[in-house]
Amino acid sequence: MTPAPSSSGKKVNRIGLTLKEYKGRKTTLCAGCGHNSISERILEAFYEMGIDPNNVIKLSGIGCSSKSPAYFLGGSHGFNSVHGRMPSVGTGAMLANKDLIAIGVSGDGDTGAIGIGQFVHLVRRNLPLIYIIEDNGCYGLTKGQFSPTADPGSKLKTGVVNEFPAIDICALAIQLGATFVARSFSGDKKQLLAIMKAAIAHRGTVIFDVLSPCVTFNDHAGSTKSYVHVKGHYEPIDEVDFVPHFEDISVDYEPGTSKEVKLHDGSQLYLKKLEEGFDPTDRLQALQVLHETRRRGEFATGVIYVEPDSEDFLGQLNLVKEPLSQLPLERVRPAKTAFDEIMKGLR
Repeated sequence: MTPAPSSSGKKVNRIGLTLKEYKGRKTTLCAGCGHNSISERILEAFYEMGIDPNNVIKLSGIGCSSKSPAYFLGGSHGFNSVHGRMPSVGTGAMLANKDLIAIGVSGDGDTGAIGIGQFVHLVRRNLPLIYIIEDNGCYGLTKGQFSPTADPGSKLKTGVVNEFPAIDICALAIQLGATFVARSFSGDKKQLLAIMKAAIAHRGTVIFDVLSPCVTFNDHAGSTKSYVHVKGHYEPIDEVDFVPHFEDISVDYEPGTSKEVKLHDGSQLYLKKLEEGFDPTDRLQALQVLHETRRRGEFATGVIYVEPDSEDFLGQLNLVKEPLSQLPLERVRPAKTAFDEIMKGLR
């Protein structure tokens, strides 16, 4: 929907809110970080879809990615949970108030390592939650160690090479029964925004893996502005860390084509945008595409799998119409006669 000018001359969406009312705090992430592009697309999608921020709950775990919810939808509810435990907190929140729209932001470590057990059960239950993985293949908050999504052959700044196979979060989600699975690149603003809008419209678990390279631990090896170079060419009077400035990486390419993206360290990332004739409702075809593109060293991007008619977790529980958090005490507390009957049966 195209925003219309209000009586004050400012552009507003279908519920009369300006884009500014969907923003959050100023980012504290590294300049040029792809996570910031993701936050921008999230707030744009909610603005253009006309979603009231007061009806949204933002959830996260621990990591650079989990700081992101502070940077969008400042007027919404929020809960920054323990490392890897976002799914259980999100489950509790949605059970308490099923009228909320839940969006969770996690990382490849938060999801694929310490939180993978909770991730598995979230997906199989089909909780109505937009689950975004800001995927950079490393632990950016703790100096760039390999994460479970790091590809074999990846090299740390120390020269250590990753010898282990990567977890493909999208393939895992499809196998577990996720009803909406997508992948994109933080620099593909058009695709990222379109998928975010589709995710908001979906009722069920959305697993959205967004490739978002880390600018601090994947910077130019020979640059005079690189983290390594600056640390080795100055005499500090205080112990400070230098965060380099990088331009945002931006791409745009047609469906059915491949795109070679040069990252900040000079390495290449190969993206393959799904063809327009691809059937995202075919689970086997989706898994085959992921397997074939991975084998070629590419990442398939787009809506990979969707199951639009499946019942979500809250529907399966056959809950009452009203949110549980809003029920009066007399409807949630059993009568004394009911307790007496239970006790009598235990004697």
